[in-house]
Amino acid sequence: MKKASYILSILLIGISLPVLAQDVSLFQQYNGRYDYTAIGNTMNTVENGTLGPCTILTSSSANLSLNSDQTIVAAYLYWAGTHTGDFNISLNNIDITAERTFSDAIDSSRVFFAAFADVTSIVLDQGSTDYTISNFDLNAVIAPYCPSGTNFGGWAITVIYEDSNLPLNQLNVYDGLQSVPDNLSISLDNLNVLDNENAKIGFVAWEGDRSIAVNEQLTINGNVISNYPLNPANNAFNGTNSFTGATDLYNMDIDVYNIQDNIAIGDTSATIALTSGQDFVMINNIITVLNSQLPDATITIDDATINCGDTAVEIFYTVYNNNSTDVLPAQTPIAFYANGEFLGTSETATDIAINGSEINSIYLNLPESSEPNVTIVVIVDDDGTMNGIVTETNENNNSAFSEIELLVIPEITILPNLIGCNEGFEISSYDLFEALSTLDYSEDEVAFYGSLEDLEIASNAILIPSDYNNISNPETIFVRIERALCYEIFQFDLTIENCPPYIPQGFSPNNDTKNDWFNIQGLYDIFTAHELQIYNRYGDLIFVGDNEKPWDGTINRGLNNVGSVSPVGTYYYILNLNDPNYKPFVGWVYVNY
Repeated sequence: MKKASYILSILLIGISLPVLAQDVSLFQQYNGRYDYTAIGNTMNTVENGTLGPCTILTSSSANLSLNSDQTIVAAYLYWAGTHTGDFNISLNNIDITAERTFSDAIDSSRVFFAAFADVTSIVLDQGSTDYTISNFDLNAVIAPYCPSGTNFGGWAITVIYEDSNLPLNQLNVYDGLQSVPDNLSISLDNLNVLDNENAKIGFVAWEGDRSIAVNEQLTINGNVISNYPLNPANNAFNGTNSFTGATDLYNMDIDVYNIQDNIAIGDTSATIALTSGQDFVMINNIITVLNSQLPDATITIDDATINCGDTAVEIFYTVYNNNSTDVLPAQTPIAFYANGEFLGTSETATDIAINGSEINSIYLNLPESSEPNVTIVVIVDDDGTMNGIVTETNENNNSAFSEIELLVIPEITILPNLIGCNEGFEISSYDLFEALSTLDYSEDEVAFYGSLEDLEIASNAILIPSDYNNISNPETIFVRIERALCYEIFQFDLTIENCPPYIPQGFSPNNDTKNDWFNIQGLYDIFTAHELQIYNRYGDLIFVGDNEKPWDGTINRGLNNVGSVSPVGTYYYILNLNDPNYKPFVGWVYVNY
């Protein structure tokens, strides 16, 4: 592009310009039985020039005619003109606002604009009919441009359609805004030429002049192309539409050329070059149609299963073969990376049909040193060395990524122990929920476990936590309380103490098998080293017992009455549990027969 000389001159004299030119690059790609046509019209009443009238229209029309086999896929509206831009116009009385804009300039006083809008829905709705652009008004801005013959305005609609009678093609839509003089070179990438039969290239260009043909040539890969008589080799941009044969598109061109002999099978790029010794021309849109039968592998990460405290993750993904013209073969490799580090590979299990897909998953072990936030990148058609094995219609859309957050095991909060009474053999019954009395929770959020391992995998939860018998003394219980994306862990111990015995205040040793002895509950299985002393009301010791000898009312101490039954009355006892946690118990008991 040879604008550098005059741009540099302007900068040197301190004049600022709007952003100049946007390189023509790939906008959309279609793979299948696709082709295109284009319509449009000028807003100029005659070709501009220093002697022409300084007038411009605010509306113009063109007719779209498709046959019954051609199904509209997309319709793109481009419009352009003098000055900085009219970006709100109408198409068949429907308001249109530019979705993208472009700009270019010759110098600070001669600037130009172009605009784009996707009008697929309108063209789908109205089909083959006349299309009128209106409310496109440049009257207030063209006057300064007329003396130099650069006053212009125009529009074009590129219509991409599908037709089952067509071969499988790759159709590329490129756009931007680049201009000459003196010469312009545009590299078209993302091509994949399988067969060059009926290959073609089309342009939407602005501000070309039929009357100016000074060294004006259009080449592809160094070969001059022409479309005589509409587009002679020395006057490519001359106000014509190759699709309709129109020759009165003043200061704009909608041209298409057969390039079958100018592009080779296997080509992945082409170079378009335009030279002009005088005519100022701006290229806005380029379309190539090339025969192609290739798959196009793309991939998405759909979900991930992450376990708390575990660096192994399961990644769920889908491989697609959309926008393709051939089957994606089975065993196409898939590589997985985490923060740039290779993790492992998978592969497609079956052939994936055109517009088909395949769902699968893989377990990946992340490095133990991984930070909590990990970026997983998956690349289809990658053997793990960033190399592919499948030639595709688009080699630049094979990857996807997803941010995942590892679930780090939370710190364990220690709760106070639950103390149970020894019911014999160091076993007690507990309501485990009592350990959570200081926490805010609902019971359906809580699960109790006998080990941290079970807690982490949520397995083997204690079934009836409100009535639980310990299995060891002490025993550690782990609690998992679910909170949003993660959970909290608590821990407490179950311990057992020899709880004080229950001492009755009477018994009746009459051999009726009911209450026949001084039955101190929780004594004989727990405090096995205890001693019981019984005194009569005079303070005489009449009985001494232990774990093997409970008191049944018989006297076994004193000088008299040993072996006899104590009479009815009140007796006093001293119960020494021989437990460092307890002092002797002193009280009375009534004996009745």
